[in-house]
Amino acid sequence: MSKVMSSSPSGQATQAPPTNYAKSMAIIGALFFVFGFVTWLNSVLIPYLKIACELNNFESYLVAFAFYIAYLVMGIPAGWLLKQTGYKKGMSAGLVIIAVGALVFIPAAITRTYALFLLGLFVQGTGLTVLQAAVNPYISIIGPPESAAKRISIMGICNKIAGSAAPFVLGSIVLAGADQLVASLANMDAAQKAAELDALASRVITPYLVIMAVLIALAIFTFFSGLPEVDTEQEDEAVAAANTGKTSVFQFPHLVIGVISLFLYVGVEVMAGDTVVSYASTQGIPLDEAPRFTTFTLWAMIAGYVIGIIAIPKYLSQQKALQICAFLGVIFTLAAIFTDGYVSVLSISLLGLANSLMWPAIFPLAIADLGRFTKMGSSLLIMGIAGGALLPLLYGYLVDLVNAQQAYWMMVPCYLFILYFAAVGYKIRTR
Repeated sequence: MSKVMSSSPSGQATQAPPTNYAKSMAIIGALFFVFGFVTWLNSVLIPYLKIACELNNFESYLVAFAFYIAYLVMGIPAGWLLKQTGYKKGMSAGLVIIAVGALVFIPAAITRTYALFLLGLFVQGTGLTVLQAAVNPYISIIGPPESAAKRISIMGICNKIAGSAAPFVLGSIVLAGADQLVASLANMDAAQKAAELDALASRVITPYLVIMAVLIALAIFTFFSGLPEVDTEQEDEAVAAANTGKTSVFQFPHLVIGVISLFLYVGVEVMAGDTVVSYASTQGIPLDEAPRFTTFTLWAMIAGYVIGIIAIPKYLSQQKALQICAFLGVIFTLAAIFTDGYVSVLSISLLGLANSLMWPAIFPLAIADLGRFTKMGSSLLIMGIAGGALLPLLYGYLVDLVNAQQAYWMMVPCYLFILYFAAVGYKIRTR
């Protein structure tokens, strides 16, 4: 039986958080920067690989599927790994795995084999699963619980600054002259066409070699850093009493509802970021101009993070901020559907503002009072990132079935469920 009660994200560990954790925040900020950069490259990879590997819309969105499905498949193994290694070593392991995924891009580009690109994306997603399963609960626990959303917002700024740079950096390399190339392919014979597409595919080799080298260097730095370990296996008296007799994370309804909310949130965030380039092209905006809309999306998210840093918890509670963001998600989605051209595309970019405080609020609200179940609960939440695999794939199917604009209707019920979690679901506890 369940009941609804007030709660705050507390009771994660018996030890007090460090009073001076600026160094830890700086290290974790660097890690958020890294996975922001790697994650938001997908918005460029989708149209790029669509051209290079001659794909339809559905096939091109397998980029997002291969990347984000790793969170579902590898979420529980990531939790087991962290139980063995602790948070700091787990972070280093995650970085090394992402580097291996970047390395796979080299033979994929040389052979122009789409399956190898997808394998590389899955391996990168696996590394990010481990990394996120470590850094997100760590940053939630390392300071006062009532300001967890503020700390995650600061990390989000690091993440989205990297993400806003990623489309420009990779897009300027791999999508330069893409519109002209697409227009000329129809007039080429098979051999000439293959040569041009091989040259296009090879453009990713140097960027991903650089990414691999940076990841390895950061993994070594993190491993030997003074980042303190946080023990979540010990519970304070109140949490221990509440968790007496519990044997599974599934006995926490607020966590389960939080996982569903995070699944939907990541799905709509990935759709807003990764589909906006392709959507802009359907609205008559050139491909070499379209990547800037991904950057606009990320700037909107950064603006939301700044608001969260200023307002939470002084002016807004975490749950109230989440309610406002979910409501804005519905409004901006409807604006995108019922307008056209630049206004419609910019409405998708403005979803960055609506999505900005969702992760910072959902994560601490969902892991509240888990005590010794925190690592596994965090892994379950990280598995929810698989929404970024499945919802964009459904969107790609709907684009081929109807059109790119009307396919955005699927986002409305997603935001409404998140609104439910923000208003009621986060308070539900098992008696």
